[in-house]
Amino acid sequence: MADPGMDGKVALVTGGTSGIGKATATALAAMGADVVIIGRDPERGESTAAEIRAQTGGHVDLALTDLASQAEVRELAEEFRRRYDRLDVLVNNAGLVQSKRIETEDGLEFTFAINHLAPFLLTNLLQDLLEKSAPSRVVTVSSEAERWGNIDFDDLQSKKRYRGFPVYGMTKLANIMFTYELAERLEGTGVTATCMHPGAVNTRFGTNNVGPMTTLFRLFKPFMRSPEQGADTVVWLASSPDVEGISGRYYGDRKAIEPKKIANDPAARRRLWEESERLTGLGVRA
Repeated sequence: MADPGMDGKVALVTGGTSGIGKATATALAAMGADVVIIGRDPERGESTAAEIRAQTGGHVDLALTDLASQAEVRELAEEFRRRYDRLDVLVNNAGLVQSKRIETEDGLEFTFAINHLAPFLLTNLLQDLLEKSAPSRVVTVSSEAERWGNIDFDDLQSKKRYRGFPVYGMTKLANIMFTYELAERLEGTGVTATCMHPGAVNTRFGTNNVGPMTTLFRLFKPFMRSPEQGADTVVWLASSPDVEGISGRYYGDRKAIEPKKIANDPAARRRLWEESERLTGLGVRA
């Protein structure tokens, strides 16, 4: 029987067709939320939505979107507005690690585009709906890989040097900086912004790569957490009364943790925000 704790609320989960995203969507649907999962593959997406409905008895919709395309992210925001008049929880979960540097159709480095710019753009496009639905929450999945990441404002696209895991770490650091800056900008609106580290989780993450990185992921898979364990803090941040009104924090295993020093630098956070606005075209808005 569903837990009615999220009855009447609407949640949007990116990367919701597998792994942590699917586990998060399942938990929120079981709590009574109307859940929209974002995925790229129609067959997998419909199968996942049907599976979650059958398991929870909840309302689960699918929105097909390639988050690497800023045009499709904008279409997603518009489609969501047509289908829903509120948004209580936005879970920015989708992410990847890429062993080789490739660019999106927008000419942006792929990992940075998916892991940082897509959630930045989507959150901004849906901000007014989040404010209208307040109290509401934005939860972004980061990673302790941020410890190995550095923000080089002169090379955010990693054109000078590309190494898969450090670039991934940079995007996860960007997630935290985005969350902290977003929390400041949303102060007084009733919308909170938090982020979290899920731990090492046994998902499809990293399987799109070749070489030592893929081998390493496969070797450690038997020792990793389940998607449900990895999603625990996400679900808690998205739904628990314990964190109602708490914003601008980074969590692991339901406990606040401190990120790298630069995440607490207001000037660096503002600069990343402004660069992200420029790269997504949001900076031209009035």
